[in-house]
Amino acid sequence: MQNKALTTNLKQNSSGCLGTEKASLLDIIQQKDSLIEQQKRQIEILKEALILSRVKRFSRSSEQSDAQYSLFDEAEMEVYEQEQDAEDSSTSSNSDDSKKDKDKKKTTGRKPFSKDIPRVPVYLDLSEEEKAGASKVFYTKVKEELDIIPAKIQVLEYFQQKAIFNQVDDKKTFSLKAAILPKHPFPKAMGSINLMAYVIIAKYADGLPLYRLEGILQRYGGEMSRATLANWMIKLSTQLQPLINLLRDSQIAGDIIQMDETTLKVLKEPDKPASSDKYMWVSRGGPPGQPSVLFEYDPSRRGEVPVRLLDDFSGYLQTDGYSGYNAVCAANKITAVGCWDHARRKFKDAQSAQPKKKKGNKPTKADIALSMINKLYLIEREIKERTIEKKYLARQEKSLPLLKKLETWLENNYHKVPKDSLTGKAMTYAINQWDKLNTYCRDGRLNISNVLAENAIRPFVVGRKAWLFSDTPKGAQASSVHYSLIETAKANGLEPHAYLVEVLNKIPYADSVEKIEELLPWNLKKSLEQKSR
Repeated sequence: MQNKALTTNLKQNSSGCLGTEKASLLDIIQQKDSLIEQQKRQIEILKEALILSRVKRFSRSSEQSDAQYSLFDEAEMEVYEQEQDAEDSSTSSNSDDSKKDKDKKKTTGRKPFSKDIPRVPVYLDLSEEEKAGASKVFYTKVKEELDIIPAKIQVLEYFQQKAIFNQVDDKKTFSLKAAILPKHPFPKAMGSINLMAYVIIAKYADGLPLYRLEGILQRYGGEMSRATLANWMIKLSTQLQPLINLLRDSQIAGDIIQMDETTLKVLKEPDKPASSDKYMWVSRGGPPGQPSVLFEYDPSRRGEVPVRLLDDFSGYLQTDGYSGYNAVCAANKITAVGCWDHARRKFKDAQSAQPKKKKGNKPTKADIALSMINKLYLIEREIKERTIEKKYLARQEKSLPLLKKLETWLENNYHKVPKDSLTGKAMTYAINQWDKLNTYCRDGRLNISNVLAENAIRPFVVGRKAWLFSDTPKGAQASSVHYSLIETAKANGLEPHAYLVEVLNKIPYADSVEKIEELLPWNLKKSLEQKSR
């Protein structure tokens, strides 16, 4: 009896041990399964990153979406995603849209030369023998060729006329009068104003480093070291700073400013490693008809920089999603406006990182989002030439319903994709920026994107690839002054070199605020246009 009880206890203990071991093994298996799933998700994210890096490195640089999914109706996309057949309706939609795009395409062929370019007639004459006996001789224009005169180095020799006046009563006493020498920003400089303007345009508009300009001048016969050229740029920026200050005041007086920032290497920035990133900030805005584009160097990207630059500004501020602008918006009661280019770009990256689509594949979440976003841009293209009031009404009627539909779609699908995936990050950005992204519909003067500021900063980015870095903070600040004047001139429809020559000729005489105001682009526009004719 006792042995039987002992046997029963052993069986129960053995069964209990087996149950415990089984539960432990199940826990291990579940942990392994969870780890495998995490690794699979991580692998998918890394594959996305790898494909995207290859696309950005080797593919053409474009944010255009695939035509197959560019303008689908969202309902059709949802039905297609649920494996229902929407091929006929989507094809019809695409054909209608492609027909509209085809109608909007500009005619191809050679474009005529601008009428503002001076014409030099070239007469092709018959010989006297060939036109002997003709009843009438005349010329007909047969073709036009664009011609260019290469740069030519010359030395300006100034000869100052002087006159001697003898005194009437005393022939031994006389007075001397000399012709007035025109003022120069640097009276003792060996370079003319034209040369200084040429160097500014070549470096900051055309992206040529100073060592290349040194070689170009030497090839034409002029000896001028890059240290001298750099010294000119820095000293000129000091004289031009009052003009920049007036441009800043004018910009703040407007209602809309667009801002962006990009990195810059400055080797000798105090208390900063040479390899660390410093920043060039750009802002575009101003009253109607008086746009200004201003660059500002600062070693920091903190929110205190826009607070300083936008002091006393209140209106609309359009930027990307960088949180550094939040402080100035709160302090100055500025209305923040988002940029749909940035939101679309993130979905485009997610789309580009997907494996190549095969016929019959379902559209991805990125495809669906891009389809809806592209329709917003289509509306903007249609209303581009309309008045401010009509733009506002069109957005209220067409854009707001699309935005509501997109918001609903984001809320319903946000949880269906991994947050760390490119699609998940794109959705997170759009949701977090949603209020700012909708603000452009509140005012017909606003743009759907921050593209004007991005276009203004692009010449700086292109130039940075050539000259790579600034040596000192003074050099970086000088760059900001010259970029500001060049891009502001372009924004006002002026040829930058002609504008800079005019400013450099007149800045030595500008000894009052009123005279500096005369050098603002919109104040010089008429006189420059007359000179170019």
